[in-house]
Amino acid sequence: MGLSNLSKNDSAMTISIPDEVMAQTKLSASDLKIELAAYLYEKRRLSIGKARKIAGLGLIDFQQELAKRNIYLHLTIEDVDTDLRNLSKL
Repeated sequence: MGLSNLSKNDSAMTISIPDEVMAQTKLSASDLKIELAAYLYEKRRLSIGKARKIAGLGLIDFQQELAKRNIYLHLTIEDVDTDLRNLSKL
């Protein structure tokens, strides 16, 4: 089974996973992409933007997937300041 979820401007690496291995995980291809993306984000190997892209989800949906797994957002002071500025504009 190959995994891919990229726009036509992105290059990609395809991962082949034997069907019997996928069957053992009891995950769909889309669920496996979410699991991989969440793991890599949790380990700080990917930013939230890159991780959500691998997962094939929008930002809010990916954040919800992280919350289901008790994975906290990696926020910097700059992130919080930007969020506060954006909130004050509402």
